[in-house]
Order: sequence, then structure tokens, then C-alpha cells
Amino acid sequence: MKPNGQSAVFGRRKEPHTLIIARGNEIRHFTIRPWLAAFIGSALAAIAIGYLLATSYLVLRDDLIGATTARQARMQQAYEDRISALRAQVDRITSRQLLDQQLMETKVSELLARQTQLSQRHGRLGPILERAESEVGDVPAATDTATKPDEHADATGNLSQAPTYSVASLSAGDTRPFSLWSTRSDPLDSETAADRADKLFVSINASLKAIENQQLSRITTLADNAYKNADAISQALEAAGLPVDAELDKNDVGGPLVPLDSSMIFDSKVKELDEALDALDQIKKEARKLPLTNPAPGHAVTSPFGVRTDPILGTAALHTGMDFRAPIGMPAKVTAAGVVTKAGWNGGYGRMVEVDHGNGFATRYGHLSEIDVTVGQKLAAGDVIGKTGSSGRSTGPHLHYEVRHNGEAVDPLRFLAVGKKVAQYL
Repeated sequence: MKPNGQSAVFGRRKEPHTLIIARGNEIRHFTIRPWLAAFIGSALAAIAIGYLLATSYLVLRDDLIGATTARQARMQQAYEDRISALRAQVDRITSRQLLDQQLMETKVSELLARQTQLSQRHGRLGPILERAESEVGDVPAATDTATKPDEHADATGNLSQAPTYSVASLSAGDTRPFSLWSTRSDPLDSETAADRADKLFVSINASLKAIENQQLSRITTLADNAYKNADAISQALEAAGLPVDAELDKNDVGGPLVPLDSSMIFDSKVKELDEALDALDQIKKEARKLPLTNPAPGHAVTSPFGVRTDPILGTAALHTGMDFRAPIGMPAKVTAAGVVTKAGWNGGYGRMVEVDHGNGFATRYGHLSEIDVTVGQKLAAGDVIGKTGSSGRSTGPHLHYEVRHNGEAVDPLRFLAVGKKVAQYL
């Protein structure tokens, strides 16, 4: 046997470390294993080393805190910038909405003003167009490419019903008459209510413009036709050698160019139409004073004006009028307005009526079987002055018709030819 504490195989055994703590009568002891001691030592060493390394890093790299602070400052600045940008965007949207509202109110005011102007023009155009159509006749309104069928505008420019506007039909080239027509300062991804309102206003404005153009075109057409009719009457009278007192020359014009706005153009066109209608009315009055109508329409001429063989004596004689074949008792009508100067028996004329038409012109109706007017009676064109017959120096029933100028007999055929040409204008 080996001494105590020794082993034959492993040799001498090592005793573990023991920690004894004595306090008064109390004694405590703790056995410290080698591995535990090694672990505690390693942990303390690691903590010490880590502390030393961290302290050294913080001491040597003090810019880390500055970088963190700078990063936080940058984040705060970016946040403030974002807030400022959002606030500016809100202000911009609010300002744009206010601008849209102001411009919308301006456009509505302009449209209402134009509508009021069109209504006033309609009030002025009504009587003058009635007069023009009665004087000139119904003239189709000029076609305007800007006018659409759904505008429902008549010749005087009034809307018969509310028009329907198509936004899809508008193009980028639409005319915008208002100085600040578009309310969009920057392109948007989608169409807004303001954009649709803009397009609607453009469409309404185009419709009102088309109505104004229709009015001006209508007035211009009527004025041109009035001058043409007056010229046609004047030329026919002049070609026949008949007097014309109306001045119709429009060619001698001149002066500086002064641009006109819409209202001035309208007033100018209305004035031109008034002048044209006055000229046409004047030339019509002059023409209606002349005996231009046929006293026996539809009846053949049996003896013209001029030298002929006298039906009774058989010798050459001057026939101072025209004879129309007419049965006894047919109404004889005066060929122009005038005053009866003779009504009774007058030698070879038999029963005769003479009518003074003014300006030295007079007409005679001879060989009547009955006289239905009295001296001094005023007559209108077409009034019946008696009945045809064969009284006086006559070989059979007919109407003897004469035209005299300043007492001298003139060929009635010249007047009848002019009357045929101008009948459509009178």
C-alpha cells in the first residue's frame, strides 16, 4: 500500500482550491474548480480587453458622434424641406384654384356680356330684317363653316334652344378670344373640372362667334342684294331712257384704314344695310311712279305705237298709243298711281280717262264703254278706272292705251318692256 493520498497508478492527487470565509462563529468555504476559475478569469480578461478597446475606439474615433449628429441634422433638414415643398404645393394649388375661380368668373361675365349684346342686336335686327325681306325678298343665310347644326341659330342670331356642345370635337387649334382663356400653367396627368370648363367655354364662345358671323353675313347679303336690285331697276330705267333720280354709285370711295371692333363692325353693317334699303326704296318709289305695268295683261296687241294705215280713212296716220284686244265690259286698270285729270267723252277717244302720274307722265285709256272714276280722284296702281268698249272713233271693242310725257305721246312698249324686267324687284 502506498502512503495516504497517493495512487499507484496516477500518482499524487492535487487538491482543489478552497476559499474559506470566516465571520465570527460562522465559517464558510467555497471550492473553486479549476475550469470555473479559468472561465471567470477569461471573462474578466475579455471584459477588460473589450472595455479598453471600446474606450480607445471612442477616444480615437470621436468623429463618429459628429457624423451621427450631422446625419440627424440632414434628416431633419430633409424633413423640413419636404414640409416646405408640401406647403408650397398646397399654396400653389390654392392659388391656382383661386385663379381658376377668378378667370371662370371673368369668362362668365364676358359670355353674359356677349349674350346681352346678341340680344340687343336681335332687337335691332328684327325690324330691319323684316323691312329687308319685304324689300329684297327672302335670301338664304350664308353658310359658315364654324356653325354647327346643334347651335340652332336663326338669321337674327337668337338661339332657338340651348345648344349641345361636344368636348371631344375640340382640337388644339381652337381660337381663344379671351386674353387669359386657359387657366392651366403646367400640364396635368388627368383632365380636371377646370380643364373641362375651359373647353366648354371655348365651345360656347365659338358658338357665339358663329352666331355673330351669321348676323354679319346675313346683313351683308341683304345689303348686297338691296344694292343689286336697286342697280338692276336703275339700269333698266336708264336703258329705256326713263328718268332716275336716286343716287346709287358706291364705287367712288376712299379714306384711311381704321380697324373696327365687333360692335363697330356690326353698327357699320347695319348702317350699310339701312343705306342700301333706303336707296332701294327710293328707286322703287321712282319706278312705281312710272306706268310700267300692262293695262290688259294676257291680251294681244292689235295695233302698236307709230305710223300706221288709218283703219277708217285708209291713209297713213300716227297712232299715239297701243290697242289691246279686249271684249266689251272688261275692267280697265290704271298702270301706275296717280290722279284723274280727265274722265268723260273726248272726241275720237270716246269715253276716256286720263291719269297724271307726276314728273310730266300721264296715261290715257280710250274707247271705254263705262267710266268708274271722277276728276281729282287719287288712284293706286291696278285700280279699275272703267270698262272696255268701242266708243268714239273705233272699229271694234278694244282698249286704247297711251303714255304721254310732258304732253307728248311716247311708245308705251318701252315702258312695258322695262316693267317686265323690274317686276320681280318691285
